[in-house]
Amino acid sequence: MKRIMRGAGVLAAFSALLLAGCGDGGADTDAMESDMGDMPAAMEPGAEPMEPATSGPAFVDPNQASRDELAGVEGMSAAAADALIAGRPYSDMLAVDRVLAAHVDSAGRETVYSRIWIPIDLNAASEEEILLIPGVGPRIAGEFEEYRPYQNIEQFRREMGKYVDENEVARLERYVSIR
Repeated sequence: MKRIMRGAGVLAAFSALLLAGCGDGGADTDAMESDMGDMPAAMEPGAEPMEPATSGPAFVDPNQASRDELAGVEGMSAAAADALIAGRPYSDMLAVDRVLAAHVDSAGRETVYSRIWIPIDLNAASEEEILLIPGVGPRIAGEFEEYRPYQNIEQFRREMGKYVDENEVARLERYVSIR
């Protein structure tokens, strides 16, 4: 009987390993960046809270940056930098997006928003504003909204960690705040 139970345990472990190797966790980065839709790179239940793996380069604040700083961001033109400066101050990313839309196409704005950003309030941002975060599609935007109100950033890390891996949680965390 022990031999059968041990064999069943080995078979279960092998099956789990095999399934993990064939799962969606290896989704290509194009799919992840377009919607992050079907990539359940979930954190282990009961795992320790995550510290951001990398903080990445600091964002350029569209309210404070010089013309040269803005124009130096990939995807930005001198005309777009001038338009951003002329429209100051900005209270949110929707206002920034309205100005840039006249000068930069949607793919270019996604590139720009990887460097120019005003953190959005997790508890108040609209879906439209959440969708401005590069790589976030409707599914992940819905997950942002589902867990409101957020009490702290640890809660955000824990909830998003159910859907994306630790590095992606750290990347997303750079775009948000809790006010």
